[in-house]
Amino acid sequence: MLDWTDRFCRYFLRQISRHTLLYTEMVTTGALLHRDPARFLDYHPDEHPLALQLGGSDPDELAACAHLAGEWGYDEVNLNVGCPSDRVQSGRFGACLMAEPQLVAECVAAMTAATTRPVTVKHRIGIDQRDSYEELGHFVDSVSQAGCTTFIVHARKAWLQGLSPKENREIPPLQYGVVHALKRDFPQYEFVINGGFKTLGQVEHQLETVDGVMIGREAYQNPWILADADARIFGSPGEAPSRRQVVESMLPFIAEQHAAGIPVHRITRHMLGLFQGQRGARAWRRHLSEHVHRPGTGAEVVTQALGHLD
Repeated sequence: MLDWTDRFCRYFLRQISRHTLLYTEMVTTGALLHRDPARFLDYHPDEHPLALQLGGSDPDELAACAHLAGEWGYDEVNLNVGCPSDRVQSGRFGACLMAEPQLVAECVAAMTAATTRPVTVKHRIGIDQRDSYEELGHFVDSVSQAGCTTFIVHARKAWLQGLSPKENREIPPLQYGVVHALKRDFPQYEFVINGGFKTLGQVEHQLETVDGVMIGREAYQNPWILADADARIFGSPGEAPSRRQVVESMLPFIAEQHAAGIPVHRITRHMLGLFQGQRGARAWRRHLSEHVHRPGTGAEVVTQALGHLD
């Protein structure tokens, strides 16, 4: 979710669901330790509950970043061992680390020693030809002994060579049964399943077997999927806000950020899919896309776009 789930996206999603756990885009240890950490770590208090997702493979560097996560007040620290991109592999982190379960265990041990926040691991069900259930079980067993008790599992294997990151999200078949088997064989740990979920009905079905469900791109492209999550998944009383109420709740935030020098399009780009499937959705998207880049544009462009829905 690089360049997608930034702080503006997360603030917007939080207006739709108050209880869903939100994740940052993956942040590398180098970015946090050798650049301005506030650029990557700052967030609005309303974003809680919020997890920081890290990319790296050096235990000391990951420990330092986990410590920063605690100082910044994140609710969880997640180590990404699932991203298959070439850029990630060249830095020796992401999915390629599944071939080194002992190194991942050392990273997790260092992170858990550096923070009081839960340390979780996101991974695939296998990589390349190393996709046996035996190897996957060995990976989970090794990492759990280092202190990880929650695993977020993308129910596809990853091909490190020959497939692009986009193809790795679509071509390897989803194998939900593998994640269910992990929950059966390691019942003492939490397993969150990821991959291909497009409805809350599918989420509810999975929750009969596993402990949680992660929704990625569908929640970005069709954010209204989260509208009933608080009531249906978390049992929260009260009605969900309407789409229009969500937009109206964003207006003061957009105006505040614009006054601070943030271009409005950095926020509104995350809101384009809000009215997906609704009458006027195309006009909403078109107005924002065509007018938001004009010099001096402020929150009024969003109000004008709403007019196309009347």
